[in-house]
Amino acid sequence: MTTETPSVHRLAPAIAARLVGVLLCAVAVLILLSTLAIAVLDLHTVFLLVPVAITVALLVAAWWTWRRKGWIARLTTEGYRIQWVRGVGAASGRWKDVEDAVTTTILDSPVVRLRLRDGRTTTIPVEMLATDREDFVRDIQAHLQRGRGLRKL
Repeated sequence: MTTETPSVHRLAPAIAARLVGVLLCAVAVLILLSTLAIAVLDLHTVFLLVPVAITVALLVAAWWTWRRKGWIARLTTEGYRIQWVRGVGAASGRWKDVEDAVTTTILDSPVVRLRLRDGRTTTIPVEMLATDREDFVRDIQAHLQRGRGLRKL
């Protein structure tokens, strides 16, 4: 049995930028509140280093998380795993258990839906991926065929 490298489809840069934007807005509010507290309580300005240190720590943690766990879909020879997607349904499964894969739209967003034999589904929003939609669908189809033991002619 040959082991091949899993296909990893990462988070789209636009989605990552939105998440970092939300993080930066939260940090800005923290720094504003700290500045107001320093002014009202007449504290030394050195206390402003605390929210700045928290900001740096949060940005480093966000970078580390995105670097290590910034993937959405991981496809192996045995099955798949989806993370960071709310409402995905079945977050993981084996290719043997997948009945079929279809492309559709939900709320005007293109998705790939994997229907499992036990009635569960996995819904993957393609716009969250840093991969081209057609390439992702071809990758799913290839893994599904290999997982079922089918060979392309």
